[in-house]
Amino acid sequence: MSGDSFSGIVRIEAGDGPGQPERTSELDALYRSFEQELLVPLWTEIGDLMPTSPKSEALPHVWRWNEILPLAERAGDLVPVGRGGERRAIALANPGLGGRPYATSTLWAAIQYLCPGEVAPEHRHTQNAFRFVLEGEGVWTVVNGDPVAMRRGDLLLTPGWQWHGHHNIATRPMAWLDGLDIPFVHATDSAFFEFGPDQVSSTRTPDRSRSERIWAHPGLRAVSQLADTPSSPIAAYRWEHTDAALRDQLDLEREGHPGVVEPGHAAVRYINPTTGGDVMPTIRAEFHRLRDGALTAARREVGSSVWQVFEGRGRVTVGDREWTVETGDVFVVPSWQPLTVGAETALDLFRFSDTPIFERLHQARVHEDGVPR
Repeated sequence: MSGDSFSGIVRIEAGDGPGQPERTSELDALYRSFEQELLVPLWTEIGDLMPTSPKSEALPHVWRWNEILPLAERAGDLVPVGRGGERRAIALANPGLGGRPYATSTLWAAIQYLCPGEVAPEHRHTQNAFRFVLEGEGVWTVVNGDPVAMRRGDLLLTPGWQWHGHHNIATRPMAWLDGLDIPFVHATDSAFFEFGPDQVSSTRTPDRSRSERIWAHPGLRAVSQLADTPSSPIAAYRWEHTDAALRDQLDLEREGHPGVVEPGHAAVRYINPTTGGDVMPTIRAEFHRLRDGALTAARREVGSSVWQVFEGRGRVTVGDREWTVETGDVFVVPSWQPLTVGAETALDLFRFSDTPIFERLHQARVHEDGVPR
């Protein structure tokens, strides 16, 4: 038979549930023949293949900043940055995904650590990437030759297939959150990677990148740049603008005007200014701010998300798990798991998700407080 060389790969178990055929020696013989030919009958698998609602292998989980940062610091002492290892990035491995370095089934998150004077060499890949800075400054990321300063609260983009490297000119190390769509790209067999120069292509350290000088003017677009782009051309979304937008929303609520998502909950989405859509085709990025004492509605949606506490303290419930989270902590929300966030102090949170994938596939679904949308 054609499947002889792959004997044992397929295993079919006869079921006793509703709609299952009667277990007989003839049925067992049929199933063994299926196994030999690498065939699997739908009637034995339908519950796993077509569940009544999403059942992610990823689990709700939290990583504590005060536990992972010292490990990143120790890696800084022991692990070089350079060609080969390429990045001193430490991926968050979801406990439900069998040890794979994935935060969720589609999203990759890591803590990257760069010591003073170090250079992370340039490369490019088809995976979309960003950096979010919890604290510190003195690192420049160079994207397609454009040096971009990295500072506290900034979101830095590296869309797919753009050259990028980093260098630290400060006297202190710096750690930040990396987010990529590595698991999605890996699952779809669409990954490409290419090495660039060992050094960054520019060691200039301007206060503003060229991309910001063209694109980061609210409500204005350069007439020389009217073509839409699949990813945002803004290399850095600066904290001062994010902070001001969130503060204004909560001030408007205090004054009795609309502007917040729900009582005490302000939020902004980082967008591609050429389309008004998400910053990258596979990744949505947002920032959320809750007043002290605010509680979000329970919300579940198709697709997963990763959150990092930027500042403050709160209680987070994901599915049947509940934690107190503080500055720097990172937690994940698997697909269709309900999320509730309560602020014990004023609470700032950065969030990224895979929602654009499911919106483009027309598979997105949201359920909030029992009201589907």
